Amino acid sequence: MASQDWFEKDFYAILGVPQDADAATIKKTYRRLARTMHPDHNVGDTAAEDRFKEIGEAYAVLSDPEQRREYDAIRAMSHGGARFTAGGPGGAGAGFEDIFSAFGGAGGPGGQRVRFGTGGAPPNLDDILGQMFGGAGPGAGPGAAGGFGGYGAPAGPRPGADVQASTSIGFRDAVEGSTVTLSSPDLGRINVRIPAGVKDGQRIRLRGKGRRGDPGAPAGDLILTVSVDKHPVFGREGDNLTLDLPVTFAEAALGATVAVPTLDGGSVKVKVAPGTPSGRVLRLKGRGVKRGDHTGDLLAKVQVVVPQRLTDEAREAVERMAAAEDGHDPRAELFERARS
Repeated sequence: MASQDWFEKDFYAILGVPQDADAATIKKTYRRLARTMHPDHNVGDTAAEDRFKEIGEAYAVLSDPEQRREYDAIRAMSHGGARFTAGGPGGAGAGFEDIFSAFGGAGGPGGQRVRFGTGGAPPNLDDILGQMFGGAGPGAGPGAAGGFGGYGAPAGPRPGADVQASTSIGFRDAVEGSTVTLSSPDLGRINVRIPAGVKDGQRIRLRGKGRRGDPGAPAGDLILTVSVDKHPVFGREGDNLTLDLPVTFAEAALGATVAVPTLDGGSVKVKVAPGTPSGRVLRLKGRGVKRGDHTGDLLAKVQVVVPQRLTDEAREAVERMAAAEDGHDPRAELFERARS
């Protein structure tokens, strides 16, 4: 459910994207801002920390299609879709009138006029939105229906609202699992265990970690969106880890046993067969991402390194090899297939 402060916050402006921005643009912009404003990169900078929380809140709403739809409707209301008038003789109370006809009431002549009385207290946005999006107001009795097409709900203790949050973690933490600490003015500090093998953009639902409900009602959930930083060496394909493995021309031509780095900081030996070309993938079993009872592999793609400079001796050796291969055209088959 929407927050009371959605009226004041322009999440599009916070992320610096247009209102019609697609999901890919919003995600790309958020990740760039999150890396820049991350507290780990701005130690002691409270302004950067507040900005990081602000863009996280904006992304949590705009990345969720349902929340974004509600937010856009609320923002449209705040720019002229609703009229605020005094309620009762002498202006003793305040109410919302002529809420969007799209939500069930028409404000023009002949349409249904709906009034949310407050009895002198400030209007409660959550109650109004409950009416707009299908729930009954707090004053409805058992079996009562709201004024929008009869989509009411029996009164009773209301469960707590879900809370959207986001965090960024390192590549190794995502593979091996980690614990992060989240903090907010409403929920305080929460320690969250990130399971091993979490993927970039994955959402984790933490039951009962959201806002408190009414007495006797359950708390909402905390829905955490995880962004995973890139690694300078390793990539990921499902549960497999990937890397490019440089080998010399001699190692590729003659064969060799070479060391391959692993994510845990160690290494493992792999055999390069004689005549191995660039692009061939060597599979190291069980060296990938472990999730439950399954462990992926490490896929090492061979990249034959061509020397930029040759000694006189090395040049003579290459020239002798070229002379020995005189008459062999490695592109002949390519041209033959191209003509077919």
